[in-house]
Amino acid sequence: MNDLDARRQYAPATQRNREPILEVLLQVLPSTGTVLEVSSGTGEHAVFFAPRLHPRNWIPSDPNPLARDSIAAWRDTCPTDNLYPPLALDASDPVWAVEEELPESLQGIDFQREPIVAIANINMIHIAPWSACLGLMAGASRILSPGSILYLYGPFKQAGKHTAPSNAAFDRSLQMQNPEWGVRDLDDVIAVARSKNLTLVKTYTMPANNLSVIFQA
Repeated sequence: MNDLDARRQYAPATQRNREPILEVLLQVLPSTGTVLEVSSGTGEHAVFFAPRLHPRNWIPSDPNPLARDSIAAWRDTCPTDNLYPPLALDASDPVWAVEEELPESLQGIDFQREPIVAIANINMIHIAPWSACLGLMAGASRILSPGSILYLYGPFKQAGKHTAPSNAAFDRSLQMQNPEWGVRDLDDVIAVARSKNLTLVKTYTMPANNLSVIFQA
């Protein structure tokens, strides 16, 4: 096993959901600009989406240094000129890395010509404290200009109820791991988004009882 193989992490769900997610992203993303992925995890989504969404730029990020190392290893394995090195970014931080002086790794992006036009967040808010969802909405409100997109993917309750027995079981397992985790009610997420001037545009029913949820600034 070489160094890249040792550093790359794998999330089995990525292989199952990446094509359906890409279909939605191709419909909802602006045709140019920069996409910031918040909580990129293993990096498998980033290396799959970036070349297929060219000429858009894709910036992955994660608060976990092991995840960032995995993202970097995947990027080295599957290089593409529009995929940038991972940022250290925690959604719940009051100021995100892209709002401060940009690291050298992002100096190649002209944010005047290619601004952040979308934020993508896949399978995060249920495997994180509620403060991460609040921080995500606040950050999107600060960063996205009018007409830009916030894309969420994952399982959600609707009208306070789980949409499938498997989601209910998943919710119980999450809360056993951490009482602050759990499948969120879509109405609660929409309410937080609305408080940050983000408007629900559309929801897409996805495989395995997940949703794609599109907000617009």
